[in-house]
Amino acid sequence: MSELLKIENLKTQVEDKAILKGLNLTINRGEIHVVMGPNGAGKSTLANSIMGNPRYEVTEGSIWFDGEEITEEAVDERARRGIFMSFQSPLEIQGITVENFLRTAKSTVSGEPQKALAFRKLLKEKMDELGMDASYAGRYLNDGFSGGEKKKNEILQMSILEPKLAILDETDSGLDVDAVKIVSEGVGKFFREDNAILVITHHNKILNNLKPDFVHILVDGRIVETGGPELVEVIERDGFGRYKPEEEETEWKKEIKLM
Repeated sequence: MSELLKIENLKTQVEDKAILKGLNLTINRGEIHVVMGPNGAGKSTLANSIMGNPRYEVTEGSIWFDGEEITEEAVDERARRGIFMSFQSPLEIQGITVENFLRTAKSTVSGEPQKALAFRKLLKEKMDELGMDASYAGRYLNDGFSGGEKKKNEILQMSILEPKLAILDETDSGLDVDAVKIVSEGVGKFFREDNAILVITHHNKILNNLKPDFVHILVDGRIVETGGPELVEVIERDGFGRYKPEEEETEWKKEIKLM
């Protein structure tokens, strides 16, 4: 397996507030990584920093993708390189149908025009896999969609665009058991040896049908522990209470060193 994403000492702030405080992470092709952590730990900040959202200012560190540094690149450039991100709350866009949006996105990312009939056939195949009614292709993007339908539409976009790295930010949030199963099966069909998946979540619903290679615990802007799938069970049982922000541990560490 070859390296796909490498993050070194990443520090990110939002409106002058430090969120990520020296984060390191490496993802190889053919791997599924999971980032878990309490609310406010910096999980969504990590996702947006990788994607290049300009609201999230990188103040130190670097992001490398497929062997090239992308720390300063814009969102659209990263998308063309093969990075995809599903959002917690997908936007509703009136006037643009799901089919037209995806066909345009596919043409932009691939650099090749998509023939209407061939693309329509591909779209129907992918929608069938996700249990989506074909009529959704003609509806405005996410307009009037339920929460579950919006999340399925995000996975549909991922399947059509075929990115090298898919970042799923709280994709299982607000979904019932059946919807989570369909979404996770869609993610599983997308996953191959030449791509990678980063799942960001605070519970394990979507992980019931996905087998992560690595689980990272993110607390107060830093990855404080990395393990295998068994770490998910530990978090489900014990929560995040045993992980203290570094500021709270400073005096305790000083006492230990003096002993």
